[in-house]
Amino acid sequence: MGFLRSALSGLATPEKWVEDWMRGGSTNSAGIRVDQDTALTYSPFFAGVRVLSEDLGGLPLFLYERLKRGKQRATSHPLYPLLHDQPNPMMSSVWLREVLTSHAITWGNGVAYVVSNQRTGAVEEIWPLRPDRLTIGVKRTGPGQFERRYRYDDDVNGIHTVLLPHEVLHISGLGFDGVCGYPVVELAANSIGLGLATEHHGAKVFSNGAAPGGALTHPGNLSPEARRRMADDWENIHRGIDRAHRVAILEEGVTFQQVGVPNDSAQFLETRKLQVTEMARWLRLPAHKINDLDRATFSNIEQQALDYIQSALNIWLVRWEQAILTQLLLPSERARYFPEFLVDSLLRGDTLARYQAYAIGRQWGWLSANDVRDKENLNPVAGGDDYLVPLNMVPAGRAAPALETVAAARAARTARLLAGRTTVRETTAEAWARKIEESDQEVADLEADKLGALVKKHLAPERGRGRSLAAFLAALNLLYAGDGPVMERLTELWVPLMTAFADDIARAAAEEVGHEETVDLSVWAQAYALSHAQYQVSSSYGQIRAVVDKTEGAPEDIARAVVERFTKWQEERPAQTARWESAQLPNAAARETWKEAGVRSVQWVARGSKNCPYCQRLDGAVREIETPFVAKGDEVEGEAEGETLTAKRDTFHPPVHPGCNCEVIPVVE
Repeated sequence: MGFLRSALSGLATPEKWVEDWMRGGSTNSAGIRVDQDTALTYSPFFAGVRVLSEDLGGLPLFLYERLKRGKQRATSHPLYPLLHDQPNPMMSSVWLREVLTSHAITWGNGVAYVVSNQRTGAVEEIWPLRPDRLTIGVKRTGPGQFERRYRYDDDVNGIHTVLLPHEVLHISGLGFDGVCGYPVVELAANSIGLGLATEHHGAKVFSNGAAPGGALTHPGNLSPEARRRMADDWENIHRGIDRAHRVAILEEGVTFQQVGVPNDSAQFLETRKLQVTEMARWLRLPAHKINDLDRATFSNIEQQALDYIQSALNIWLVRWEQAILTQLLLPSERARYFPEFLVDSLLRGDTLARYQAYAIGRQWGWLSANDVRDKENLNPVAGGDDYLVPLNMVPAGRAAPALETVAAARAARTARLLAGRTTVRETTAEAWARKIEESDQEVADLEADKLGALVKKHLAPERGRGRSLAAFLAALNLLYAGDGPVMERLTELWVPLMTAFADDIARAAAEEVGHEETVDLSVWAQAYALSHAQYQVSSSYGQIRAVVDKTEGAPEDIARAVVERFTKWQEERPAQTARWESAQLPNAAARETWKEAGVRSVQWVARGSKNCPYCQRLDGAVREIETPFVAKGDEVEGEAEGETLTAKRDTFHPPVHPGCNCEVIPVVE
């Protein structure tokens, strides 16, 4: 019935409905017939299709093999010459890509027939198929499984066949169903039709002497034969460019009256310009690519060109690459091989810009001289495969003897210091840490005995004796006084221990910087031991006093809390003290040694996996040896937003917090 209605409606002009039935196409709002053939007669649309097709066809297309790191051209793969050189005996690779891309833009789909070796499955030839003879559909192949089918009907050569997905290379444009792409010609029919209509109108105007139509008026009544003769005479005199502006002689009261709209009133030129922009919009092109330079400037034309590559052209490159990967490579090959267009030629700048880019790549080591020459299409030169890097970027231990400048020597020396510290300073610290733990265990046991006696005497007395918190606090004050038994015993243990510990560190630190004179740290070590002993005694007193102040209830409750605290000290504090002092003293003693040796600066080095974000923030920082890394009151940012650590003292060396195992090393000039 639909065919019958079409036939009946076109009886007055049978050639029209026959053409529609045979070729398809449609008449748009402008009254101009638009199909894939007529659309290409509209220059802005043809220019856009040509730009995309030729630019994609002109780019080198390579098949690469993935390496463990990087890639190489897979020239031995049978698909490589088809993609790069010649897909079939009649066409080049450029030609095939131009054809399929133009089909995909105009018809929505570019499809090629793939000839494969029946035994190996390797692709041997690729032939483009005419899109006007192709019907694409979907067939159910099983429960929840579907597959494309490509029906090709060539009445001229008597070919009627159905192709399976593995027999075609299908490049589609933007689509909505995952089967076919949108035919841009059909979607843009009104825009293309309007453009064709303005061209047709302009041609008609100029064929009429660049003047609109008009009417000849006679005061009397004319016979049909007279009217026809008058019109023919007027056309013979004035029709055509070569007869424009002839003098007209009007007899018997005949007058001429213009009835058309002048082109300036119809905004003819503005309409034609707008349609060029419309075509650029339909094809996602910068207007200058189809020669609309109204809004192009010297400053923005380069950016527009980059935008074209990154947007309009790039999506077509990706479509081609993924189509080749999924349709021409076997599933077992896809993890190893992949296609890729080389877009460097489109991104090339002018000579100065290119040479500046090469200089940067050469200076920082990712380009060799031969890499640069290859990009400039020049032959390699002997010795041109060497990669150079700035002197201060040479990896430690790899510098050639000829490059042993001050900077290279400093880098190598720093590396040796880092390696040497692990075997000397760290080993020394570990050995003395055990002795520090033993000494603090003895002091903790002493404190437990003394505190236990005070608790029993003043907070939990035997029957018949009174309880007195005030008496306990007074006795506590005497126990932790500067000349009390805890301070006395801690001093007796720590002064000789810390002095010997510092002496071992001083020898190792002097060797690190090549200082041959003996550095005596005995006075410094004694002051260090006394200050740390005083700090620990004050800390112990403060903790017990805080327990008393915060515990609510009867004296028995306070007694229980105090016993829990010094019991915890006996179990945990000696190891904590050893860890702190074995990290603190080596850095402090080494710094004192380096000062004597004339070292001017030191560097913070974060070590171990347990370093917190605060230590990582300081990692690599360099300070003059008398300048703190973190001044008292400064805040060091942590990993989380708003997280900070406020320094309670000037920090000249690690540790910066409990558990920190960072260190300082000398910066050797």
